[in-house]
Amino acid sequence: MKVWSVAQLNKERALAISEQFQIPMICAALLDVRGINTPEAVSAFLSDELAFDDPFEIKDMDKAVERILRAIESGEKICIYGDYDADGVTATALLLQYLETVGADVSFYIPSRADEGYGLNIESVKVLAAEGTELIITVDNGISAFEEIELANSLGMEVVVTDHHTVPEIIPNAVAVVNPHRPDCKSRFKELSGVGVVLKLIMALEGEYADIDMLMQEYSDLAALGTIGDIVSLTGENRVIAKHGIRSINDSSRVGIISLLKASGTYEKELTSTDLSFSVVPRINAGGRLGLSSKSVELLLTFDEEYALSLASNLSEDNSQRQKIEQDILKEIDAKIRENPNLVRHSIIIIEGENWHQGVIGIIAAKIKGLFGKTCIIISKEGETSRASGRSIEGFALNEAIFATSQYLEHFGGHEMAVGFSLKTENIEAFKEALYDYYDKNDKLFLPTVNIDCKLNPALLNLELVEALSILEPFGAGNPAPLFGLYNMTITEVKPLSNGRHQRLTVTRGGAVHTVMCFGMDSAMFPYTKGDVVDLAVSLDKNMYKNNVYLSIIARDIRYCGYETERHLKSMRLYDRFILNRNLPEKYAQYFPMLIPKREDFAILYRFLKSAGTIEISLETLSYRLNSMPCGKLMTCLNAMQELSLITLFEGPKVLKIEVLDIDHKVDIESAPIIQKLREVEKCHK
Repeated sequence: MKVWSVAQLNKERALAISEQFQIPMICAALLDVRGINTPEAVSAFLSDELAFDDPFEIKDMDKAVERILRAIESGEKICIYGDYDADGVTATALLLQYLETVGADVSFYIPSRADEGYGLNIESVKVLAAEGTELIITVDNGISAFEEIELANSLGMEVVVTDHHTVPEIIPNAVAVVNPHRPDCKSRFKELSGVGVVLKLIMALEGEYADIDMLMQEYSDLAALGTIGDIVSLTGENRVIAKHGIRSINDSSRVGIISLLKASGTYEKELTSTDLSFSVVPRINAGGRLGLSSKSVELLLTFDEEYALSLASNLSEDNSQRQKIEQDILKEIDAKIRENPNLVRHSIIIIEGENWHQGVIGIIAAKIKGLFGKTCIIISKEGETSRASGRSIEGFALNEAIFATSQYLEHFGGHEMAVGFSLKTENIEAFKEALYDYYDKNDKLFLPTVNIDCKLNPALLNLELVEALSILEPFGAGNPAPLFGLYNMTITEVKPLSNGRHQRLTVTRGGAVHTVMCFGMDSAMFPYTKGDVVDLAVSLDKNMYKNNVYLSIIARDIRYCGYETERHLKSMRLYDRFILNRNLPEKYAQYFPMLIPKREDFAILYRFLKSAGTIEISLETLSYRLNSMPCGKLMTCLNAMQELSLITLFEGPKVLKIEVLDIDHKVDIESAPIIQKLREVEKCHK
């Protein structure tokens, strides 16, 4: 369940945008609701100009350029120290290609995710010193490498840091620290990825008369892959990079990218940012997740077609292996949740396991977050030390929460929506409790949301609409693919596909009939059936089949028509806190009565269950069938009935299994322990 939020449209302003810029009204409306509603903002958004701010606006850029140019001119041995994800790999490849082009003595080093972890580490610094390195340039890392940079200095090396991650209070003692997020940095655009910072560095190295057109022709494909892969906001300079980079990729002569497109089956397709994020980026990331980051850099720079195809094939195999590892861990987590449903009742879901693969726990965290609508952290226990990755829901700054509990951590970093850290295994429980306490002090119930751009009449859905939307691309973070609300749609058919892993719906309203794809919605957990009236949040795309182009409608969220998800989610968040004996935020104490059932609530529920016998049903569906009884109250009723031996209740991750038991005596609902406890808590809040 998610809260649906529909953007507010100013129709008069949108009409003016449409007329002034000669664009379809739907596009003007989307620009308006996203705050791009002045002539200057619209013009900049739609522009194809290579509009970049002066790279020297970034703090320490002048120092970085001076030191790197000196190293090039004097033939010093330079090492680019990268990172193992798509952003770090493309940043490494981009800077390596440029420095080789200008005659530098340059090599690169990417640490092993499994053996070394993120960023500079003591042992790698020692190795680089032994190899005669004189200058280290970090890309997509380094902002927190205090000890490692001090060691490099003591071993006779110097370091230039280029990074875009959160800046700590004290920056490392490097020759230059180039990071737009520095508080003393006056650059206007702050959202560059690691490869974006490197691109600005190259512009600065080229000097006052840099040929930006030439640089973008040469490097925008790599810059776009890293920018899209790192899920930074595709606005401002990132939009320029992505827009021109995608065009470059579609016309690419870069052997490595061509091989990746062939390996992913997208070579002959006109690619979008979405295509790249689901085809090329995961393969580059797979190398870092399973230990082939250096091969990813080689792939992006090689001119040998046969070698490139071989490396791309290896990365595709790694991607498949990564997917299997994910599924194995998800099955293990599923079993943990079935055994202990309280794991997912906490305000932040924290699940740990033994020796889970470091390369996939971030993906797992994202999937669990999406499944339960809560911030999630996955911890892999590896003996005395554990490593973790977390993903947050919108509104909750996870990096701030991690910083606030950093006394339990060894290393940590990240941003509002994603973090990574390590800690001693013995500190896990203390860390968890500290993080729960931090959340509780917010006095807020953070709820997952679906941001809908506008409602649509289903009669207006066609290919021409999808074509019109193309002028707003590239889509991604900060400029998401438009999400439309289709309301009051009647399901006339539900057809499982791919052994039930996906569902194909036929829906209708007012004579309009459409097919809607529900990817990743397993039959066992899909609650909707023929005849249900639902609201759909959908994205639109084109689908090529046998040389014909069809409209593709993809469901991103579904709810029963008019279902008040916010009310139900609040009641469940309160129920979760009550079950876990955690304090209720004073701000939300007024909603506590939503948990307390009346006798008639029990009667309605018992009659429904008695008529159904043994059933497996989602909580949302059961609530809907019972005249939208608040989900928290419903769970209270079910627990009370189980305590009184009226039913057996099994809580799966998404489905409840309920069996009514035969009884030959009357029961007093008020005698159930959960009801008695609720009455006590109720007195405290009166």
